This record gives sequence, C-alpha cells and structure tokens, in this order.
Amino acid sequence: MNLSIVIPVFNEAQRLPQSLTICQKAAKANPGWEFIFVSDGSTDTTNQLVKQAGFKLIAYVKNQGKGYALKQGVAAASKPLTLISDVDWSTPLSELDKFFPISADIVVGSRKTAGAQITKHQSPWREFLGRQFTNLTNLWLGTNVSDVTCGFKLFKTPVAKKLFSLSKIKGWGYDAEILFLAKKFGFKVAEVPVIWHNDARTKVALLPDVLRSLGDLFLIRLIHG
Repeated sequence: MNLSIVIPVFNEAQRLPQSLTICQKAAKANPGWEFIFVSDGSTDTTNQLVKQAGFKLIAYVKNQGKGYALKQGVAAASKPLTLISDVDWSTPLSELDKFFPISADIVVGSRKTAGAQITKHQSPWREFLGRQFTNLTNLWLGTNVSDVTCGFKLFKTPVAKKLFSLSKIKGWGYDAEILFLAKKFGFKVAEVPVIWHNDARTKVALLPDVLRSLGDLFLIRLIHG
C-alpha cells in the first residue's frame, strides 16, 4: 500500500531520535511509504535531525500552528493515501493495520469507541476538556465523531488535499474544521478504536489552547457556513 505520512514538529529534538527510528524501520519495510516532516518554525536541531535521517522536510521560520503545518504537509503528499500522526506516535504505527480494510474517505482513530485502549492517561482535567471539546464540536458543527482530537487520521489523498486546501484554522481547532468540511462535502467518515498512550512532553499551553480552540468553533461556522 502506497502511503504518505505527514508529521508536524516544533522543537522536537528531544523526542525525534526515537520517532525517527520508528519511521526508518517502517520505511525499510514499506518501500511505497513516504514520510513528510513539517517543521513549524523550529529553532532547535529538529530540522537537522530530520535531514540526517533522510526524510522529506518542509520547514519555515515562523511558528504558525499545527493546522497550518498539516496543511503544508498534505499539499506535498504524493501517495494515494495520507496518514497524519503526532511525532510521539501516541497511537502506534502498527494500529494502521486496522485502517486499511476500511473504504471510507477518512478513517479516524478513536480513544472513545469500544475496543480502544489507553495505556497511559492524560490528567483528568485534560481528558475532561477533550471530551467537552468533542461534545461541543458535534453539537455546534453537526458532526458525529467520538474523538475529534485524536491525531491519528487516515485520508484518501484527494480528499485530504481538498479539505486542507480549504482549511483556515491554523491551530489546534483544525480537527473540528476538517471534520466539518468532510460533512459539508459528503465524505464518508469511519472510526476505528486504537491503542493510545499519553506523552507528558507534548507541548500544550492548556488554557490558552482550549480557549483558542473554542473560538475556532465559531470561526468555522463563520467562514464555512
């Protein structure tokens, strides 16, 4: 199966060596896969590490946000399917085997559906906020997804390119916008339960990011109707 894997990174020199090892092993076993790292204004040695590992790198100077980074990576994808994932592989790459038999336009990894397994939880507060954001997204945008913010999503590449080309949300609210646009254009979305573990090193400014994401929900309606 030919696949593009898009991974956004921002000052990830600490976590990259382990992640790159996983990617190198997968690339060796799957010659039809390409890995695209998008460095969202990194100022440490992130860019050098990705280059040394031999993977494709998209880099720019100013930090723009995860949604913007994914938009750049999806635009560069060249394979029939595109996976977006976090650099920490909080959902292990091996979980992708569950996705390939499904013919939906978008397959969303879920930590909330039956069969999901969380091996290391976030703080109760973060889990509560994540649930409420998903609930508000479904209520306000009319989507029907159990886990909006899981970072492990597989797209048919033409679908991903269309949705991300239209996206305007640069930050953490991008998930809600992409799923809303998918509903608007009638693309089929399926969910798959996944194994997931929290990485405490994830860069989240909890309260500011939550407030911005809530504001993004209103912007999505304003921009896309």
